[in-house]
Amino acid sequence: MSLPADSRFADGKEAGALRTIGEVARALNIAPHVLRYWEQQFPMLQPLKRSGGRRYYRSEDIALVETIDRLVNREGYTLKGAKKAISKGTAPDAEVEAGDGVLDRLRAIRHRLAAALEA
Repeated sequence: MSLPADSRFADGKEAGALRTIGEVARALNIAPHVLRYWEQQFPMLQPLKRSGGRRYYRSEDIALVETIDRLVNREGYTLKGAKKAISKGTAPDAEVEAGDGVLDRLRAIRHRLAAALEA
């Protein structure tokens, strides 16, 4: 069973396929040197490295890069603050940003509060 192609990548690969640093950089509009720097700053970001140091990003690596980008470049976190939020699992959910209306944001907040109360 194959996964549908990821719409951010126009290369015809399946959604779970490994991506090079160049592919990830183009798809997410983040410079490759920034991705390499984030690898140093965020120990949890560890793409596979093959011979010659070539990096291959898995889908979970790409999701983490998207979270870092959102926290740092859109929500105003410092790198230290973003690292702390991600490592503690307290990074704000992307679903808050995805909702266009107030109702969507309120539902996301309610969901996070319910999860916090269960913990």
